[in-house]
Amino acid sequence: MKDARIDRRMFLRGIGGVTAGVAAATALSACGTGTSRSAASSGGKGKTVVVRDSGGSWGAALQKAVYTPFTQETGIQVKVLNLDNAPLLAQIKQGRPQCDLINDSMMSFAKYAAEDALEALDRDRLKSVKSAKIPEAQITDHAIGHSFYGQCIAYRTDAFGGRKPESWADFWDTKAFKGGRAMCSPDGDLPELEFALLADGVPMDKLYPLDVDRAFKVLTRLRGDIKKFWDSGPVPGVLLSRQEVTMSTVWDGRIADLQKQGVPVERQLNGIRRQFSGYAIAKGAANADNAYRLMDFSLSAESQANLAKAFPSNPSSPLAYTKLTEDERNALAGAPKYYDKGFDADIDWWLKNESAVTKRWLEWARG
Repeated sequence: MKDARIDRRMFLRGIGGVTAGVAAATALSACGTGTSRSAASSGGKGKTVVVRDSGGSWGAALQKAVYTPFTQETGIQVKVLNLDNAPLLAQIKQGRPQCDLINDSMMSFAKYAAEDALEALDRDRLKSVKSAKIPEAQITDHAIGHSFYGQCIAYRTDAFGGRKPESWADFWDTKAFKGGRAMCSPDGDLPELEFALLADGVPMDKLYPLDVDRAFKVLTRLRGDIKKFWDSGPVPGVLLSRQEVTMSTVWDGRIADLQKQGVPVERQLNGIRRQFSGYAIAKGAANADNAYRLMDFSLSAESQANLAKAFPSNPSSPLAYTKLTEDERNALAGAPKYYDKGFDADIDWWLKNESAVTKRWLEWARG
Protein backbone atom coordinates (compact mmCIF):
# COMPACT_ATOMS: atom_id res chain seq x y z
CA MET A 1 0.00 0.00 0.00
CA LYS A 2 1.13 3.50 -0.74
CA ASP A 3 0.14 5.37 2.39
CA ALA A 4 -1.37 8.82 2.50
CA ARG A 5 0.98 9.47 5.41
CA ILE A 6 3.91 9.47 2.99
CA ASP A 7 2.17 12.03 0.80
CA ARG A 8 2.11 14.43 3.74
CA ARG A 9 5.90 14.51 3.72
CA MET A 10 6.06 14.85 -0.07
CA PHE A 11 3.59 17.73 0.15
CA LEU A 12 5.70 19.53 2.74
CA ARG A 13 8.71 19.28 0.45
CA GLY A 14 6.79 20.10 -2.70
CA ILE A 15 4.72 23.07 -1.57
CA GLY A 16 7.59 25.47 -2.18
CA GLY A 17 8.09 24.18 -5.69
CA VAL A 18 4.59 24.70 -6.97
CA THR A 19 5.56 27.26 -9.58
CA ALA A 20 8.05 24.91 -11.17
CA GLY A 21 5.53 22.11 -10.92
CA VAL A 22 2.86 23.92 -12.89
CA ALA A 23 4.70 23.52 -16.15
CA ALA A 24 5.30 19.85 -15.51
CA ALA A 25 1.70 19.27 -14.47
CA THR A 26 0.39 19.77 -17.97
CA ALA A 27 2.16 16.60 -19.06
CA LEU A 28 0.82 14.51 -16.21
CA SER A 29 -1.97 12.04 -16.69
CA ALA A 30 -3.67 9.98 -14.03
CA CYS A 31 -2.03 6.74 -13.01
CA GLY A 32 -3.26 3.58 -11.34
CA THR A 33 -6.85 2.89 -12.37
CA GLY A 34 -7.53 6.50 -13.25
CA THR A 35 -7.86 8.49 -16.44
CA SER A 36 -6.75 11.85 -17.75
CA ARG A 37 -8.83 14.92 -17.02
CA SER A 38 -9.86 15.24 -20.67
CA ALA A 39 -10.94 11.61 -20.81
CA ALA A 40 -12.81 11.95 -17.54
CA SER A 41 -14.75 14.93 -18.78
CA SER A 42 -15.52 13.88 -22.32
CA GLY A 43 -17.42 10.58 -22.21
CA GLY A 44 -20.79 10.57 -20.48
CA LYS A 45 -20.94 14.10 -19.15
CA GLY A 46 -22.63 14.25 -15.78
CA LYS A 47 -22.01 10.56 -15.08
CA THR A 48 -18.37 10.68 -13.96
CA VAL A 49 -16.42 11.77 -10.91
CA VAL A 50 -12.64 11.60 -10.50
CA VAL A 51 -11.37 10.96 -6.99
CA ARG A 52 -7.80 11.10 -5.81
CA ASP A 53 -6.69 8.43 -3.34
CA SER A 54 -3.35 6.80 -2.59
CA GLY A 55 -4.06 3.42 -4.18
CA GLY A 56 -2.73 0.07 -3.00
CA SER A 57 -4.75 -2.01 -0.56
CA TRP A 58 -6.38 1.19 0.71
CA GLY A 59 -7.57 2.02 -2.78
CA ALA A 60 -8.81 -1.54 -3.32
CA ALA A 61 -10.84 -1.32 -0.10
CA LEU A 62 -12.33 2.02 -1.17
CA GLN A 63 -13.30 0.51 -4.51
CA LYS A 64 -15.04 -2.43 -2.85
CA ALA A 65 -16.71 -0.62 0.04
CA VAL A 66 -17.47 2.82 -1.42
CA TYR A 67 -16.91 3.40 -5.13
CA THR A 68 -18.64 0.32 -6.53
CA PRO A 69 -21.74 0.65 -4.29
CA PHE A 70 -21.89 4.37 -5.15
CA THR A 71 -21.90 3.61 -8.88
CA GLN A 72 -24.52 0.91 -8.40
CA GLU A 73 -26.77 3.35 -6.55
CA THR A 74 -26.26 6.46 -8.70
CA GLY A 75 -24.99 5.30 -12.09
CA ILE A 76 -22.05 7.70 -11.71
CA GLN A 77 -18.74 6.14 -12.72
CA VAL A 78 -15.83 6.69 -10.32
CA LYS A 79 -12.43 7.23 -11.92
CA VAL A 80 -9.43 6.96 -9.61
CA LEU A 81 -6.37 9.19 -9.69
CA ASN A 82 -3.19 8.24 -7.81
CA LEU A 83 -1.17 11.44 -7.64
CA ASP A 84 1.00 13.07 -5.01
CA ASN A 85 0.05 16.36 -3.45
CA ALA A 86 2.59 18.71 -5.04
CA PRO A 87 1.72 17.99 -8.70
CA LEU A 88 -1.98 17.94 -7.87
CA LEU A 89 -1.69 21.35 -6.24
CA ALA A 90 0.18 22.57 -9.29
CA GLN A 91 -2.70 21.45 -11.50
CA ILE A 92 -5.22 23.24 -9.33
CA LYS A 93 -3.17 26.44 -9.37
CA GLN A 94 -3.11 26.20 -13.15
CA GLY A 95 -6.90 25.89 -13.18
CA ARG A 96 -7.01 22.38 -14.62
CA PRO A 97 -7.26 19.84 -11.79
CA GLN A 98 -7.42 16.25 -12.97
CA CYS A 99 -9.53 15.23 -10.00
CA ASP A 100 -12.79 16.42 -8.48
CA LEU A 101 -12.77 14.86 -5.01
CA ILE A 102 -9.59 14.50 -2.93
CA ASN A 103 -9.11 11.85 -0.22
CA ASP A 104 -6.17 12.91 1.94
CA SER A 105 -5.11 13.92 5.43
CA MET A 106 -6.82 16.81 7.19
CA MET A 107 -3.38 18.33 7.72
CA SER A 108 -2.72 18.31 3.98
CA PHE A 109 -6.10 19.95 3.43
CA ALA A 110 -5.14 22.78 5.75
CA LYS A 111 -2.17 23.39 3.47
CA TYR A 112 -4.33 23.16 0.36
CA ALA A 113 -6.77 25.67 1.86
CA ALA A 114 -3.94 28.07 2.64
CA GLU A 115 -3.12 27.96 -1.08
CA ASP A 116 -6.78 28.64 -2.02
CA ALA A 117 -6.87 25.25 -3.76
CA LEU A 118 -10.14 23.86 -2.35
CA GLU A 119 -13.80 24.70 -2.81
CA ALA A 120 -15.58 26.11 0.22
CA LEU A 121 -18.05 23.39 1.20
CA ASP A 122 -21.80 23.80 1.16
CA ARG A 123 -22.78 21.84 4.26
CA ASP A 124 -26.42 21.68 3.13
CA ARG A 125 -25.31 19.35 0.33
CA LEU A 126 -23.66 16.92 2.76
CA LYS A 127 -26.54 15.42 4.73
CA SER A 128 -24.34 12.59 6.04
CA VAL A 129 -22.30 14.98 8.15
CA LYS A 130 -25.27 15.39 10.47
CA SER A 131 -26.81 11.93 10.16
CA ALA A 132 -23.46 10.20 10.78
CA LYS A 133 -22.72 12.57 13.68
CA ILE A 134 -19.27 13.51 12.38
CA PRO A 135 -17.46 15.25 15.28
CA GLU A 136 -17.25 19.02 14.95
CA ALA A 137 -13.48 18.82 15.37
CA GLN A 138 -13.32 17.00 12.01
CA ILE A 139 -15.40 19.56 10.11
CA THR A 140 -13.74 22.56 8.48
CA ASP A 141 -14.83 25.03 5.84
CA HIS A 142 -13.04 23.01 3.16
CA ALA A 143 -12.82 19.38 4.34
CA ILE A 144 -14.63 16.73 6.38
CA GLY A 145 -12.82 13.95 8.26
CA HIS A 146 -13.92 10.40 7.49
CA SER A 147 -11.43 8.26 9.45
CA PHE A 148 -8.22 8.30 11.40
CA TYR A 149 -5.03 6.32 11.64
CA GLY A 150 -3.06 6.11 14.83
CA GLN A 151 0.54 5.72 15.88
CA CYS A 152 1.00 3.45 18.84
CA ILE A 153 3.35 0.85 20.35
CA ALA A 154 3.89 -2.57 18.79
CA TYR A 155 5.83 -5.14 20.79
CA ARG A 156 6.85 -8.78 20.65
CA THR A 157 4.80 -10.78 23.12
CA ASP A 158 7.63 -13.28 23.63
CA ALA A 159 10.27 -10.70 24.54
CA PHE A 160 9.60 -9.76 28.15
CA GLY A 161 8.88 -12.96 30.04
CA GLY A 162 5.15 -12.47 29.98
CA ARG A 163 5.24 -8.79 30.94
CA LYS A 164 3.38 -6.31 28.77
CA PRO A 165 4.36 -2.68 28.21
CA GLU A 166 1.52 -0.44 29.31
CA SER A 167 2.73 3.05 28.42
CA TRP A 168 5.28 5.18 26.62
CA ALA A 169 7.26 5.19 29.87
CA ASP A 170 7.67 1.44 29.37
CA PHE A 171 8.78 2.04 25.78
CA TRP A 172 11.58 4.17 27.20
CA ASP A 173 12.42 1.65 29.97
CA THR A 174 15.01 -0.58 28.31
CA LYS A 175 16.00 -2.16 31.63
CA ALA A 176 12.60 -3.62 32.44
CA PHE A 177 11.75 -4.14 28.75
CA LYS A 178 15.01 -5.09 27.13
CA GLY A 179 15.79 -4.92 23.46
CA GLY A 180 16.14 -2.44 20.64
CA ARG A 181 13.57 0.13 19.62
CA ALA A 182 12.42 1.60 16.30
CA MET A 183 10.80 4.98 15.80
CA CYS A 184 9.50 6.95 12.85
CA SER A 185 11.55 9.40 10.81
CA PRO A 186 10.04 12.60 9.39
CA ASP A 187 9.99 10.89 5.98
CA GLY A 188 7.29 8.59 7.37
CA ASP A 189 5.23 10.85 9.59
CA LEU A 190 5.32 13.70 12.06
CA PRO A 191 8.24 13.50 14.50
CA GLU A 192 7.16 11.60 17.61
CA LEU A 193 7.69 14.33 20.19
CA GLU A 194 4.39 13.64 21.94
CA PHE A 195 5.47 10.11 22.88
CA ALA A 196 8.65 11.39 24.50
CA LEU A 197 6.66 13.89 26.57
CA LEU A 198 4.15 11.22 27.63
CA ALA A 199 7.06 9.00 28.66
CA ASP A 200 8.32 11.88 30.79
CA GLY A 201 5.02 12.23 32.62
CA VAL A 202 3.20 14.97 30.69
CA PRO A 203 -0.59 14.29 30.76
CA MET A 204 -2.27 13.78 27.39
CA ASP A 205 -4.51 16.81 27.86
CA LYS A 206 -1.49 19.02 28.60
CA LEU A 207 0.69 18.03 25.63
CA TYR A 208 0.13 21.12 23.47
CA PRO A 209 1.83 23.40 22.91
CA LEU A 210 4.65 20.84 22.84
CA ASP A 211 7.72 21.53 24.97
CA VAL A 212 10.20 20.85 22.18
CA ASP A 213 13.34 21.20 24.30
CA ARG A 214 12.02 18.76 26.88
CA ALA A 215 10.94 16.30 24.19
CA PHE A 216 14.39 16.18 22.60
CA LYS A 217 16.03 15.68 25.99
CA VAL A 218 13.81 12.63 26.53
CA LEU A 219 14.46 11.36 23.00
CA THR A 220 18.20 11.63 23.65
CA ARG A 221 17.86 9.25 26.61
CA LEU A 222 16.63 6.56 24.22
CA ARG A 223 18.83 7.43 21.23
CA GLY A 224 21.38 4.64 21.78
CA ASP A 225 18.65 1.99 21.84
CA ILE A 226 16.94 3.12 18.64
CA LYS A 227 18.14 0.65 16.01
CA LYS A 228 16.14 2.03 13.11
CA PHE A 229 14.17 5.10 12.09
CA TRP A 230 11.43 3.80 9.80
CA ASP A 231 10.00 5.73 6.87
CA SER A 232 7.19 3.48 5.59
CA GLY A 233 4.41 1.38 7.09
CA PRO A 234 5.81 -2.14 6.55
CA VAL A 235 9.21 -1.49 8.16
CA PRO A 236 8.21 -1.87 11.85
CA GLY A 237 6.70 -5.26 11.06
CA VAL A 238 9.86 -6.41 9.31
CA LEU A 239 12.01 -5.31 12.24
CA LEU A 240 9.76 -7.03 14.78
CA SER A 241 9.50 -10.18 12.66
CA ARG A 242 13.29 -10.44 12.41
CA GLN A 243 13.62 -9.70 16.13
CA GLU A 244 15.87 -6.75 15.35
CA VAL A 245 13.80 -4.79 17.87
CA THR A 246 11.40 -5.77 20.63
CA MET A 247 9.28 -2.60 20.39
CA SER A 248 8.50 -0.08 17.70
CA THR A 249 6.17 2.77 17.01
CA VAL A 250 3.71 1.67 14.34
CA TRP A 251 0.58 2.65 12.44
CA ASP A 252 -2.06 0.69 14.31
CA GLY A 253 -3.61 -0.90 11.22
CA ARG A 254 -0.41 -2.80 10.49
CA ILE A 255 -0.64 -5.07 13.55
CA ALA A 256 -3.47 -7.28 12.28
CA ASP A 257 -1.49 -8.23 9.16
CA LEU A 258 1.51 -9.24 11.27
CA GLN A 259 -0.64 -11.35 13.56
CA LYS A 260 -2.20 -13.13 10.57
CA GLN A 261 1.33 -14.01 9.48
CA GLY A 262 1.96 -15.63 12.84
CA VAL A 263 4.31 -12.98 14.20
CA PRO A 264 3.96 -12.83 18.02
CA VAL A 265 3.15 -9.13 18.27
CA GLU A 266 0.56 -7.02 20.02
CA ARG A 267 -0.31 -3.35 20.13
CA GLN A 268 -0.56 -1.03 23.11
CA LEU A 269 -3.06 1.77 22.53
CA ASN A 270 -2.37 3.86 25.62
CA GLY A 271 -1.17 7.20 24.31
CA ILE A 272 -2.04 6.56 20.67
CA ARG A 273 -1.73 9.66 18.47
CA ARG A 274 -4.63 10.06 16.06
CA GLN A 275 -4.46 11.83 12.70
CA PHE A 276 -7.56 12.15 10.57
CA SER A 277 -8.06 11.80 6.84
CA GLY A 278 -10.96 13.32 4.98
CA TYR A 279 -12.51 14.55 1.76
CA ALA A 280 -12.30 17.90 0.01
CA ILE A 281 -13.27 19.17 -3.44
CA ALA A 282 -10.57 20.55 -5.70
CA LYS A 283 -11.08 24.18 -6.65
CA GLY A 284 -12.30 24.33 -10.22
CA ALA A 285 -13.42 20.68 -10.19
CA ALA A 286 -15.11 19.79 -13.48
CA ASN A 287 -17.60 17.47 -11.80
CA ALA A 288 -18.28 19.28 -8.53
CA ASP A 289 -21.90 18.13 -8.26
CA ASN A 290 -20.89 14.49 -8.49
CA ALA A 291 -18.03 15.12 -6.08
CA TYR A 292 -20.57 16.30 -3.51
CA ARG A 293 -22.66 13.18 -4.12
CA LEU A 294 -19.69 10.82 -3.69
CA MET A 295 -18.50 12.71 -0.62
CA ASP A 296 -21.94 12.54 0.97
CA PHE A 297 -22.19 8.82 0.19
CA SER A 298 -18.72 8.12 1.58
CA LEU A 299 -19.34 9.99 4.84
CA SER A 300 -22.45 8.01 5.72
CA ALA A 301 -22.18 5.76 8.76
CA GLU A 302 -22.95 2.74 6.59
CA SER A 303 -20.17 3.51 4.09
CA GLN A 304 -17.68 4.16 6.88
CA ALA A 305 -18.60 0.85 8.51
CA ASN A 306 -18.28 -1.01 5.22
CA LEU A 307 -14.86 0.50 4.66
CA ALA A 308 -13.77 -0.53 8.15
CA LYS A 309 -14.73 -4.12 7.29
CA ALA A 310 -12.57 -3.99 4.17
CA PHE A 311 -9.58 -2.16 5.66
CA PRO A 312 -8.47 -1.39 9.25
CA SER A 313 -9.56 2.26 9.08
CA ASN A 314 -11.13 3.94 12.09
CA PRO A 315 -14.39 5.73 11.20
CA SER A 316 -14.94 9.29 12.33
CA SER A 317 -18.66 8.54 12.66
CA PRO A 318 -19.51 7.09 16.08
CA LEU A 319 -22.59 5.50 14.52
CA ALA A 320 -20.41 3.46 12.14
CA TYR A 321 -19.12 1.40 15.07
CA THR A 322 -22.66 0.35 15.96
CA LYS A 323 -22.94 -1.24 12.50
CA LEU A 324 -19.98 -3.56 13.17
CA THR A 325 -19.89 -6.83 15.10
CA GLU A 326 -18.23 -6.74 18.50
CA ASP A 327 -15.12 -8.44 17.12
CA GLU A 328 -14.95 -6.07 14.14
CA ARG A 329 -15.46 -3.06 16.38
CA ASN A 330 -12.89 -4.02 19.00
CA ALA A 331 -10.25 -4.71 16.35
CA LEU A 332 -10.25 -0.97 15.62
CA ALA A 333 -8.36 1.64 17.60
CA GLY A 334 -11.37 3.93 17.22
CA ALA A 335 -13.70 1.60 19.13
CA PRO A 336 -15.45 3.33 22.05
CA LYS A 337 -13.60 1.16 24.58
CA TYR A 338 -10.24 2.48 23.35
CA TYR A 339 -10.96 6.04 22.29
CA ASP A 340 -10.12 7.75 25.56
CA LYS A 341 -6.71 6.07 25.57
CA GLY A 342 -5.46 8.39 22.84
CA PHE A 343 -5.33 11.99 21.66
CA ASP A 344 -5.70 13.94 18.42
CA ALA A 345 -2.60 15.49 16.90
CA ASP A 346 -2.88 19.28 17.10
CA ILE A 347 -2.83 20.20 13.40
CA ASP A 348 -2.55 23.94 14.03
CA TRP A 349 0.53 23.47 16.23
CA TRP A 350 2.20 21.15 13.74
CA LEU A 351 1.47 23.42 10.78
CA LYS A 352 3.31 26.22 12.55
CA ASN A 353 6.19 24.13 13.87
CA GLU A 354 6.70 21.10 11.61
CA SER A 355 9.45 22.60 9.49
CA ALA A 356 11.55 23.77 12.46
CA VAL A 357 10.98 20.55 14.41
CA THR A 358 11.90 18.42 11.40
CA LYS A 359 15.13 20.35 10.88
CA ARG A 360 16.04 19.89 14.54
CA TRP A 361 15.08 16.21 14.42
CA LEU A 362 17.39 15.58 11.46
CA GLU A 363 20.27 17.26 13.27
CA TRP A 364 19.50 15.26 16.41
CA ALA A 365 19.32 11.94 14.56
CA ARG A 366 22.67 12.55 12.86
CA GLY A 367 24.30 13.61 16.11
